[in-house]
Amino acid sequence: TPGDQTNMAFMGTIVVGGRAKGVVVETGSKTVLGQIAHEVESLAVTETPLQQKINRFARFIGLLVLGSASAICALGFILGMGIAEIFKIAVAASVAAVPEGLPVVVTITMAIGINRMAKRNAIIRKLPAVETLGSTTVICSDKTGTLTKNEMTVKVVHDTHQTYEVTGSGYDPEGQVLRNWESCDVSALDGVCGVLRIGMLCNESRLEREDGQYRVDGDPTEGALIVSAMKAGLQLEEEKKRYPQLSIIPFESERGFMATLHAMDGKKLILAKGAPEKIIEMCSQAAGGSPLDKERMLRIADHFAQDGMRVLAMAYKEVPQAFGELTHESLGTSFTLAGLQGMIDPPRLEAIEAVKGCHQAGIRVAMITGDHAVTAKAIGRSMGIAPKDSPVLTGRELETMNDDELFNKVQEVSIFARVSPQHKLRIVQQVMKHGEVVAVTGDGVNDAPALKAAHIGVAMGKSGTDVAKEAADMVITDDNFASLFHAVREGRVVFDNIRKVTLFLIPTGFAAILSILFAMALDLPIPYVAAQLLWINLVTNGLQDVALAFEPGETDILRRKPRSLKEGIMSRLMYERSILVGLIISAGVIFNFVSALEDGASLERARTIAVTTMVLFQFFQAWNSRSELRSVFTLNPLSNPFLFYSMVVACLAQIAVVYTPGLRWVFRTEPLSLEDWGSILLVSLSVVIAVEVDKAVRRYRRRSE
Repeated sequence: TPGDQTNMAFMGTIVVGGRAKGVVVETGSKTVLGQIAHEVESLAVTETPLQQKINRFARFIGLLVLGSASAICALGFILGMGIAEIFKIAVAASVAAVPEGLPVVVTITMAIGINRMAKRNAIIRKLPAVETLGSTTVICSDKTGTLTKNEMTVKVVHDTHQTYEVTGSGYDPEGQVLRNWESCDVSALDGVCGVLRIGMLCNESRLEREDGQYRVDGDPTEGALIVSAMKAGLQLEEEKKRYPQLSIIPFESERGFMATLHAMDGKKLILAKGAPEKIIEMCSQAAGGSPLDKERMLRIADHFAQDGMRVLAMAYKEVPQAFGELTHESLGTSFTLAGLQGMIDPPRLEAIEAVKGCHQAGIRVAMITGDHAVTAKAIGRSMGIAPKDSPVLTGRELETMNDDELFNKVQEVSIFARVSPQHKLRIVQQVMKHGEVVAVTGDGVNDAPALKAAHIGVAMGKSGTDVAKEAADMVITDDNFASLFHAVREGRVVFDNIRKVTLFLIPTGFAAILSILFAMALDLPIPYVAAQLLWINLVTNGLQDVALAFEPGETDILRRKPRSLKEGIMSRLMYERSILVGLIISAGVIFNFVSALEDGASLERARTIAVTTMVLFQFFQAWNSRSELRSVFTLNPLSNPFLFYSMVVACLAQIAVVYTPGLRWVFRTEPLSLEDWGSILLVSLSVVIAVEVDKAVRRYRRRSE
């Protein structure tokens, strides 16, 4: 695989050091970068779950309204009504029934979600991605910098006799070197200081401080060695003055080590660091002149590696004062092994919590990395991504698998190591074939195909390339997995609020049509004229549906399992609730309308009562819609101030229509008495009682399951 090749430079990479000669073996579209560009171009943009659901829902609403209008027309002809009157009522009823505010509210809800996510370091580039995040079932994440800090940290030091623990994390030199997990004086660290000093001096990097934050100018691994030495009390500038560097052999991967020549009190000293197997082979004795057990030291290095650490060995050799330029030929052997240092890119603490939160939310986290399998498994285990005995799938194993074999494996494996860009794309595609909603993180040019193929492509803001950001749906500005998890929460809030708006609009539109059909079936006058139907639509849906988009997330939102992809905008609960509420509202409107006519009220007065009843019913249904299961009496009325004040404005508008002469003439209303208002209020409250009973029953059933 490309990740395992040691003699190949890829087009688009940047040379940061060293010297080499190369032979061009591929150009243009045949290069790895060219293949990536071809894959990005050939991939179709995946339709988001929300787009699919809204398309299905729009077809359902269209058929429902068409059927209702047809029924109104048929009943009108049977009852001998005029064509013009039938047409006006059918059109008005259709307008009242169609939730025309829903597309606007969906957009507003997602825009609110974008704003909330931006405050959590998640920038959305494509609007539908907001909701898709909420239905994510699998997150395929990079390791370095996303799950980990991308700050190498020395955790253990072995001086050929005993092992020391190093505290602290990242490049901040705050920390201690402990022996048997107990503090010890710097004077007691003579043996281990030799290991740490070599790591500090045999080094080409620098530690700098900017705006109170430490950063490494150079290689992260070398930066970690400087920090570990500082924790033992060594100071870089003092050590450089004490042991001035005279010559250097830079690190080269094929040799596996680097060496430096230093002056020391009239003598010269060669310091070397590198891969344990290379350095130990160059040594003939251990620190202090004791015999060197090479097999034992290699076993210790292997134990460190099994814990996910990168291990470097340090050695030194005294040479004559006349020793000249340091070269590979003059280096020789007979070094003294000073010891080992084991370091790790520490997991982000907040990312560990986020992974735990993902599991509670029913989201599987998979780690896809170019690191070696041992390191990947250790990090995955420490972060809770996979249990200790879980398998790791490597790039070489992937190469031997066809798509069917990989399809069966991806549900069992959560850690993928030594993978190439093509492997990552294949993994994502096979996970998606299982019906999962997949979010993928990436930062490099080579991640672009997988980012584009996934339901949600997530690019890194700090380390991400422009190509990755262009292919992604979302950019995490702090490169932190925890920010992605917070974005998933906001995505769930967005879909919840879309459903709340739908639960408000559908039953009330359904009730408007039902009340007209009931009146026609009972041979009664239509309870409202066309202008009144449009007013009901305006005063109840004009602000309240938008206000529901501002609902804060419910407390249990991250304890729920992800929604099924097959589940549309309307769930079974919503269908049942819509039918219940629609029947109650239409029955209540007809009851008040008939009661007014029987009491001798004029038709216009009776219609005013019917319209006002419908308006108040919808006000109460807006409160009911704030939660599918929680009682409305447990919700703070001011937790969504926009909804509260929109209700106040709508109430004042309805009062104005009933009592203002000009508006009365337009909407054909008559003033109502206090007695009328009392009966309207009592009947309208029935929808609150019915929905509260329904919620209580459903909560009881859920607890019993």
